[in-house]
Amino acid sequence: MGVQAELSERLNLGALYEMWMVFRRNKAALTGLILFTAIVLMAVFAPYLAPYNPYESVGAPFQPPSDKHPLGTNDVGQDLLSELIYGARISLFIGFVAAVVGTFIGTFIGLSAGYFGGLVDEALMRFTDMWLSMPTLLFTIFLAAVITRIGTFPMLYGIILAIALTAWPSVARMVRSAVLSLKESLYVEAARAIGVPSRRILVKHILPNVAPIIIIEVITRMAIAMLTEASLSFLGLGDPTAKSWGMMIHYAMIRNAITLGMWWWFLPPGIMISLSVLAFMLMGLGLEEYFNPRLRYKEQ
Repeated sequence: MGVQAELSERLNLGALYEMWMVFRRNKAALTGLILFTAIVLMAVFAPYLAPYNPYESVGAPFQPPSDKHPLGTNDVGQDLLSELIYGARISLFIGFVAAVVGTFIGTFIGLSAGYFGGLVDEALMRFTDMWLSMPTLLFTIFLAAVITRIGTFPMLYGIILAIALTAWPSVARMVRSAVLSLKESLYVEAARAIGVPSRRILVKHILPNVAPIIIIEVITRMAIAMLTEASLSFLGLGDPTAKSWGMMIHYAMIRNAITLGMWWWFLPPGIMISLSVLAFMLMGLGLEEYFNPRLRYKEQ
């Protein structure tokens, strides 16, 4: 057992080193990784980086940028820089959880449809097609409005669930396509021939081979989820008690900050959302190159 554990550790370290070399060689992916790391660190160390408590009034309302308040204050005298720093926590949390939940649902449906085929595949794919036919943003708005009003859980989790429920169909399609080819592989046929249960084949043989698709989809869905949360918040469907970048833009809009030219209220959160989405997209390119050796050798 000790030898196996040591070997596994070496393989994991080797994979991490190989991934780092891919990111180091791909300047776009490395830029995305640096941006993502900076945003995560800002979220983790928000209490130490923010000059004030973002939930407390610390000055006069509508103050322009100054030495005391580098991004000014909002309509109730809260420091906007502190809001921006703490907003990374909520925005990243929503993006990550919604992406993971949506990808999990899509993976489960894609695995089931691709492996079992027949009526199971037909029923699940027709349901997926029906879900895909809905206009994504409008359907998310509808789900968010319904869930947050009839649910018994916090509003923030209702928004996450609404975003996740519109994120899974494309994941299901991609996973199903991969499973259809994998289940015809010799090692899967051999496992099936000796009587290995379907659940074990899915978990031990097929799922590890679709893991790269799942990881890339989680990264991509995080970017989409953050944009969706910002859209919902901008339209007034976000959690009013949450300090997210989308809610900052929403309050800037309803307090006429855009009309009054108070750029320090709405422009910084918009830039942070754009940088976060850019970071995820660039990281996705690096991961795609790492998981696809043909792309790696092509670059070399």
